[in-house]
This record gives sequence, structure tokens and C-alpha cells, in this order.
Amino acid sequence: MVKIRLTRIGRNKVPIYRVVVIDSKKARDGEYIEKLGQYDPRRKIIELDRDRIEYWISKGAQPTNTVAKLIAKAKGGS
Repeated sequence: MVKIRLTRIGRNKVPIYRVVVIDSKKARDGEYIEKLGQYDPRRKIIELDRDRIEYWISKGAQPTNTVAKLIAKAKGGS
């Protein structure tokens, strides 16, 4: 199953997350299919490629709960 989930980048105690499309059996920071955006929780910046997210969801990719919340927040204009 293909999932849309977060992968961690950044240095110690300064996390930044990428929103990626990845096979659910791969490791959290494993090789992903496509990068769809980025989330910085410290500065509260959400950058998402909405067209590609909609494309992957239409193809059957399942967003995780956290990513679904980020998508909803980004659509709301925050």
C-alpha cells in the first residue's frame, strides 16, 4: 500500500519534515517515490504541492492522520 507520510530531516533537536509518497513497508526515512512538500513545526510553515497530493490520493494513496491534518490546515489558509 502506498502512503503519504512524513519523513524527518534536519539536525538534532531542530526537526523539519518532508511530506512524501512512500510504500508503507519502507522505513520512515527510507527511499520515497516523490516529495510532495515540507513542514517546519518550529516556524509553523507548511508547503504542499496540492495538485500532486490530489493526484496520489486519486491513485489510492492513503495519507496518515498527521498528514491529513496538515492538508486540512493548508487548505484552510493557515
